[in-house]
Amino acid sequence: MTQTYRNWNVTRDNHDIAWLALDKADSTTNVLSAEVVSEFEDIVSNLMSATPKGVVLLSDKSSGFIAGADVKEFTQLETEDTALQVIQRAHKIFNDFENLSCPTVALIHGFCLGGGMELALACKYRVADDDPKTKLGLPEVKLGIHPGFGGSVRSIRTMGAMSAMNFMLSGRNMNSRIAKKQGLIDFAVPKRHFVNSAISIINKPPTKKPLSIVKRLASYKHVRPLLAKIISKKVAARAPRTHYPAPYALIDLWVQYYDNQNEMLEKEAQSVARLIVSRTAQNLIRVFTLQEQLKGLGSLNDYKVRHVHVIGGGVMGGDIAAWCAFSGFTVTIQDQKKEALANVVKRAYGLYKKRLKLKRLITDAMDRLIPDPKGHGLKRADVVIEAIFEDAEVKKNLFKSIEPVVKPDAVLATNTSSIPLDEINVALKEPNRLIGLHFFNPVAMMPLVEIVKSPTTDKEISTKAAAFTRKINKLPLPVTSTPGFLVNRVLMPYLMEAVVLAEEGVPLTVIDDAATDYGMPMGPIELADTVGLDICLHVAENLSKSMDIEVPVKLKEMVESGKLGKKSGHGFYTFKNGKPVKTKPNKDYTTPVDVQDRLILRMLNEVVACLRDGVIETTDQADAGIIFGTGFAPFRGGPFHYIQTRGTAQLLKMLEHLQQRYGPRFVADKGWENLD
Repeated sequence: MTQTYRNWNVTRDNHDIAWLALDKADSTTNVLSAEVVSEFEDIVSNLMSATPKGVVLLSDKSSGFIAGADVKEFTQLETEDTALQVIQRAHKIFNDFENLSCPTVALIHGFCLGGGMELALACKYRVADDDPKTKLGLPEVKLGIHPGFGGSVRSIRTMGAMSAMNFMLSGRNMNSRIAKKQGLIDFAVPKRHFVNSAISIINKPPTKKPLSIVKRLASYKHVRPLLAKIISKKVAARAPRTHYPAPYALIDLWVQYYDNQNEMLEKEAQSVARLIVSRTAQNLIRVFTLQEQLKGLGSLNDYKVRHVHVIGGGVMGGDIAAWCAFSGFTVTIQDQKKEALANVVKRAYGLYKKRLKLKRLITDAMDRLIPDPKGHGLKRADVVIEAIFEDAEVKKNLFKSIEPVVKPDAVLATNTSSIPLDEINVALKEPNRLIGLHFFNPVAMMPLVEIVKSPTTDKEISTKAAAFTRKINKLPLPVTSTPGFLVNRVLMPYLMEAVVLAEEGVPLTVIDDAATDYGMPMGPIELADTVGLDICLHVAENLSKSMDIEVPVKLKEMVESGKLGKKSGHGFYTFKNGKPVKTKPNKDYTTPVDVQDRLILRMLNEVVACLRDGVIETTDQADAGIIFGTGFAPFRGGPFHYIQTRGTAQLLKMLEHLQQRYGPRFVADKGWENLD
C-alpha cells in the first residue's frame, strides 16, 4: 500500500512495515518546511489509526537525511505568539510519533541536523551510516536559539546531561563513530545494510541499555545547579550572555524543569518562541542566509578537480596544501627547502590527527599530501596555487616559468594578500588565466577565501575558482583586484587605530576589551600579535601607498627590534605557552569614552569606501566577507546591517566628532551619501 504526498513517499510493505521516505520537492536538500511538517502530521495521524508492525524513517535524497527546519521560514515569524503556535504544533506531532506503540527506526546518512536530529530522537532507534561524511548535530545555538522540537529533553534523556549539553551548546557535529560512543545513535553500519538493519530491529527490538549511574547523577535536582555554574562559565568564555542569550536559556531550562519533562517541553517551546523573534536570533539567521548565498556562488557541479599543486612550503602554503589533501584531493607541495616540506608534513599530521581521529583516515590523508621539491606535480595539476612571500617581482618570475609547464586548462592562482593581480599577470602570455585565491590564517579555521579578479581575468576561471573553493569546504567571496581587496583593506585601519591608541598610552587590555565588548572574537592588539606584527607592518605599508593609512612609528620600532608577536614570544603582549599574558590597568585608570567608537568606525568607514570603489558588489556580500573574514560580531548581522540598524545619520555625527578631535582619518567616505 502506498500513500502519495508531495514531499513524502510512504509505503507499507507485505510485512506490515511502514517506510516513510522524505524527498522534499524542488530541492536538493531535505528540510522541515511547513508543508513537510503538515504532511508528516497527516502521516502520523494515519499511523495512529492503523498502527503497523514498525515504522522506518529515511531520506530519498543522496545529500543526506534532514538538514533541519527551513531557516527561511524563521524570518516570517514576526511575533512570539506566532512562533509559539508553530513550535507547539511540531511538539504535538513529534510527541504523537514518539508515542506510537510500534518500533520506530531512523536511518541516517549524510547530514542529520537541527530539527532533523530532533525528529530522529523521537524515534525509538537510530541507525547511521558509518561513512565519515555522516554528520549529526543540534547547531541551533548558531542561529541564536536552542533545540525547539523536543531536542533539549530527548537528547539529555538519550545521552545523559553532560554529553547532551555539550552537544547542544557547542553546536558542533558528530560523526557516526562518536555518536555511537556518546549514545546518540544505536548502531553505525554501512548504508548498504540499512534495510536489513531496520527490518531486524523491528522484528526483534533490541533492549535499550539504561544510562549509567554517573550520567543519571548529572541530572539530579541538587546536582544540576552546581554543574550549570561550571557549564555557564565555559560558555561565557566564547559567548557572553549579553550578546548570545540562547545557551544560557538552554542551561536554565535543564536546571529548572528537567524533573518534569512534560513541563520542560512546554518551557522549551516558550523559550525558543521568545528567542527566535529577538534581534540576536534574526541577525544570526541573516548570517546563516549570507553563508548560503556565498555557497551558491561556487555551485559549478560539473567542474572536476583531482590534483592540486601548491608552490611555497611556508606556514600559509603548507596549510593550504594540507587542507586540500584533507578535503580529498591529491596534493603536491613544492619548496626548494626540504626542511620546509618536512615542517609541512609535520603540521599536516597534527591537523589530521586532531580532525580525523582514526588511523586509517589519517594515513589516507597523509598519502594524498606529496612533498615535491622538483615541482613534478605541475604538469598534472588542475589547480596551481602560488603561496610564496609578498614580492610582486618574484611572483611574476615564478608564473612566467610555470606557464609553459602547466596544463592549458589548469587554474593558475596566487594567494597574495595585498598585491593587485595586474602587477603579476603581466608576466603571463595569457594574463586572463590568473586568479587570486586569498586564504586567511589559520587556514583550517577560517572559512572565507577571497576570489580576486582583475579586469583581465577570464569569467570561466573565476567560476572555476569559486567552485574549487566550495570543493574544499570554504566560502568564496568575489572581490576586485585592488590593494588589500576587501578583508585586509577593512581590517587594517582598525588594527592601526588600535596601535595609535596604544601609542597614546591606552592600556592594551582596555583596547582589546572595547572590541570584544562590541562582539569581536578577539581584540585588535591580540589579533595583530597573532597574525604577526611584521605581516601587519608589510600589509599596512603596501596599503598606505593607495589608502589614507598612516603606519604608526611604534609598529615599525617593534618589528625592527624583533618583537613580532606570538611567533617570537613577544609583541605588544608577552606570550607564555602560546597565550598572551594580560595585565589589568591600574584601578585609578579612567578609560576614554570613545575607544570602541574609534576602532569600529574606522572599520565601518572603510567598508563603505570598499562598496563605493566596487571592491565588492553588494552590501550583503560585504557583510558576509567581513563576518567570515574578520569575525565581525555575528550577532550584529554584518557592518552594513549594523549601519542600517544604528542609523546612518547617527554614525555620521560620530565620525564628524571624531574627525574634529583626531583628524582627517575619520573623514566620512563619500560612499555614505549613497546609503539609505
